[in-house]
Amino acid sequence: MQGKLYGPIMRDALDLVVVGTGGAAMAAGIHARGQGKRVVLVERGVVGGTCLNVGCVPSKTLLAASGRRERAQHSSFPGAPTSGGQVDLRSLVTQKDDLIEQLRGAKYLDVADAHGFEIRHGEARFADPHTLLVDGQPLPAAAYVVATGSVPDTPDLPGLEEVDWLTSTTAMELTELPESLIVVGGGYVGMEQAQLFAGLGTRVTLVGRLAPHTEPELAAVMAEAFDRGGVTLLEQRAVQVAAAADGVRVTTHAGATVTGARLLVATGRSARTDGLDLAAAGIEVDERGFIAVDAQQQTTNPKVWAAGDVSGAPQYVYVAAATGRAAAVNALGGKAEVDYTGLPQVVFTRPQLASVGLTEAQALAAGHACDCRVLGAQDVPRALADQDPLGALKMVIDADTGTVLGVHAALDGAGDVVLAATYAIRAGMTVDDIADTWAPYLTMAEALRIAAGLFRTDKPTSCCA
Repeated sequence: MQGKLYGPIMRDALDLVVVGTGGAAMAAGIHARGQGKRVVLVERGVVGGTCLNVGCVPSKTLLAASGRRERAQHSSFPGAPTSGGQVDLRSLVTQKDDLIEQLRGAKYLDVADAHGFEIRHGEARFADPHTLLVDGQPLPAAAYVVATGSVPDTPDLPGLEEVDWLTSTTAMELTELPESLIVVGGGYVGMEQAQLFAGLGTRVTLVGRLAPHTEPELAAVMAEAFDRGGVTLLEQRAVQVAAAADGVRVTTHAGATVTGARLLVATGRSARTDGLDLAAAGIEVDERGFIAVDAQQQTTNPKVWAAGDVSGAPQYVYVAAATGRAAAVNALGGKAEVDYTGLPQVVFTRPQLASVGLTEAQALAAGHACDCRVLGAQDVPRALADQDPLGALKMVIDADTGTVLGVHAALDGAGDVVLAATYAIRAGMTVDDIADTWAPYLTMAEALRIAAGLFRTDKPTSCCA
């Protein structure tokens, strides 16, 4: 299946060519067609980009399966016993792949047809600052947008080239569960992958600082959650990898060693620019290898814009879409910038780890007279009703004005909680505004109102008072 051409497109008549078919590329294509422009998307691989094929959709699908099994094995309600049996990973992976294929049709190919732009399959490469080749043939356009996404990073870890190691992409293609797994990297990818496999029955050790960019109170919650879920934490830096008789051995900077049947490396992601020959087009990259762009997503080539992960933007599909649209607006002669105020972030661990706005350290560094409160989940009625009081919510405010600067949560459904906080920060609400706003009882989102009330009194309150 392929997107259709919108009327006859001449070789020299394209207004925009977009390299990629992920969230940024689709947003660019949709905007261009909405302006009546002629646009073609170019894809060398599978349509859908990182989020659909190897990121958000597959990981969250398998995490959901993992969470169901973990909860079944460890019910909080003895009077309603549950159990979790052996995992058929091949079946889960097939189910995941079926969903990806379904969404590829419904959210990408069918969307291209509906909006009337072509998805052309081929290898894109710049021949010079003015010419993009697709499978060696020029594809002229007034402007270009590069939206090729990112790939798992390969760290400079001695011995890595000597072992058969996994990335988050290849790990989610396994059809048999490894008996044991070492995950190197404690960021969002490493955390999700560690819990994913632990919940399915693999013995997991995570090497690296857990949740390195989150508030310390929430990192402590996640450490307890990982311990409860059977994940062994070794919060040290991996410095050496070697093959071992029973699989792989990892050595840390402190001299500790851990062995496992398989190794998964999750230390970050790199820009996917191989084969594009950016240098031929005069397109510069930053010190991390991502395409350098200005506030309008324009590269150092005035004819080329970049969007999504490849441009160094925060690696979320909703950010990719926003930058893709902005790139298309500017490439077509308009003016747009992405406003990152109140950008929410969610890690789909158990409990979820979510954040919006400034941390306490960031608020202090920005010069705010900062005030904070931390609400434990044991004081959230929803958590008590669920018999699962592990979690916390931290609220950061400007002490002079009461304006909410940041909300950070490690709670079941924390992603939904910070959506309300996102609106509050975007609207410039104060802590009193939130404390005085209706919050439905026995929802996790009520934690936001309860936390706001802590700025008024440190005495206990009744359920809704």
